[in-house]
Amino acid sequence: MKFLGYVKLYILRYMLFFLVRLLALFVKVDPEVVLFVSFGGKSYSDNPRYLFEYMQQSKDFADYHFIWGLKKPDPVEGAETVKFNSIRYFYWLSKAKYWVFNSKMAPYYYKKPGQVYLQTWHGTPLKHLGHDIEDNGSTYYRSKQSYSQMVRSYDNDRSHWDYLVSPNAFSTNAFVSAFGISKDQILELGYPRVDCLVNASNTTVADLKRKYGIPAGKKVVLYAPTWRDNSFGVSGYTLELQVDFYRWRSYLGDDYVVLFKPHYLISNHYHVPADLTDFVFLMNANADINDAYLMTDVLVTDYSSVFFDFAVLGRPIYFYMYDFDEYENELRGFYLKIPDDLPNDIDKSEEGFLEKIRNEDFNYDRLAAFNQRFNVCNDGQVCKKVIGRVFSEI
Repeated sequence: MKFLGYVKLYILRYMLFFLVRLLALFVKVDPEVVLFVSFGGKSYSDNPRYLFEYMQQSKDFADYHFIWGLKKPDPVEGAETVKFNSIRYFYWLSKAKYWVFNSKMAPYYYKKPGQVYLQTWHGTPLKHLGHDIEDNGSTYYRSKQSYSQMVRSYDNDRSHWDYLVSPNAFSTNAFVSAFGISKDQILELGYPRVDCLVNASNTTVADLKRKYGIPAGKKVVLYAPTWRDNSFGVSGYTLELQVDFYRWRSYLGDDYVVLFKPHYLISNHYHVPADLTDFVFLMNANADINDAYLMTDVLVTDYSSVFFDFAVLGRPIYFYMYDFDEYENELRGFYLKIPDDLPNDIDKSEEGFLEKIRNEDFNYDRLAAFNQRFNVCNDGQVCKKVIGRVFSEI
């Protein structure tokens, strides 16, 4: 049965390959159409969202037609939404002069001469990517690609990129190494999504807390772990939660609540126990994590790159890496020296970071030095700078 599934997938990909090229023959590129996709159509979020909103509010793009490709095409104000990977979507893929994506796209996508592909990517690389992942003779990711297939998937998409957004010099060097891209194609200007963190008002934060039902007057601890390459099932990556929120409540008391934001690639679902619903608040995995950052007083994460963006807010960050030795030696490996290059040391037990949070034990000078290295470009004007470079003819 599994073999038949792979055969069907193989046939479907070839059908899409020919469909995309057929459309390319008959659909003329429109210089005033922009197609946006975030995380393969999973959500209206991340760098593409904030670039879209900047353009949608600018009089320079008043005559432009904006398209959002979404797996669940809910309305987006100021844009036409189409179902991701539908025939209508592929029509706009052929018609739009500009593609704005934040992750790898399918190998059967075809980019015509004159089309412009802006790849914004979706994080500062803590973990090794692409060519920098070691060939250990095993398979990679849930798709069980061989090393050569995995690398080729990056190379195929990268060959279409006209621009790649980078948040800092560190990321630029990692992207050149991981993707084999020329520095001339990299826009080292910061991440567009961080503009809203830099420019947010207290009113915005209060409105978000009301929207998500977060109690006023409570300190918010955001728990945002990432996925593991070697933990997956049929429907996606899985995460065996290695936290005890009862212990968190015991340590932190009534002054705190927890906001739990699973990674968008995690397929299994956590259900908050009935007696913890006034302490643990669950955020949809596909929700815009910027909302979580703005509501948060303290971040707890592991190997996720979320701490790079969150750091601009100047708030405490703690690292709970219970499986650090396995992760470093057997899975991806790191670009950074852990923990020296982080804004805090790591903890392998819950008690370690919970005690620090309770005692407000955090080195703000270390965080400031981290921001000088990684967030100097995030000045609240990134969208303007990126759009100015890509749409220089406007």
